[in-house]
Formats: sequence, structure tokens, C-alpha cells
Amino acid sequence: MTRIDTSFSGQTVICTFEVTPGSAHDVLDALQDAYRDVISKSPGYVSGAVHLNDAQTRIATYSQWDARGDYQAMLRSPEMRDRNRAIHAMCRSFEPVMYEVVSTW
Repeated sequence: MTRIDTSFSGQTVICTFEVTPGSAHDVLDALQDAYRDVISKSPGYVSGAVHLNDAQTRIATYSQWDARGDYQAMLRSPEMRDRNRAIHAMCRSFEPVMYEVVSTW
């Protein structure tokens, strides 16, 4: 379960994907498959979520990891490298950014 609070000492990663309404659901399918088959089974994975905006032009993923290195190791796996190449080909752009929870309200 995703836990968004300042006591979380792991790594939070938010990825944004710029897509078109025509490609949004293809990207969503690929992301959901990746979460189900690889990401959620990777060492250090805590939780994640996938979001789609109303216009179907942006997708955001939120994931939490025990440590930054766990996330990086998952990205470097051969299967995720192949999946990320395919996902990137369907997007205008995507950007993973690592965050720290500073405050919650």
C-alpha cells in the first residue's frame, strides 16, 4: 500500500509520460503489464500507482522503493530495458524523477 508521509525513508519515483489520446491506452496497457510482470516483483518494490489525465495526454506513475538502488537495478534489468524502449516509442516524452516526501496535509 502506498504510504505518503514524511517518515517514509525509501525512494519515491514519479514518472510522467506525454502521450496522445490515440496512444494513451496502449501505453497504459504496457505500463500495467510492466507493473504486474516485472516492477512489482522487483526486490525493494513497495507500492505503485498509474494515473491518466482527463484529456488522455498525460500519464503519471508513482512508485515507492526501499532504496534508490532498488529502483535503478529494476531499470537496468534486460526485461525492463526492452519494455522501456517499447513504451518510449509510443510516447512523445517521458521523465522519471526521484522525490523525497517533504510534508503531507
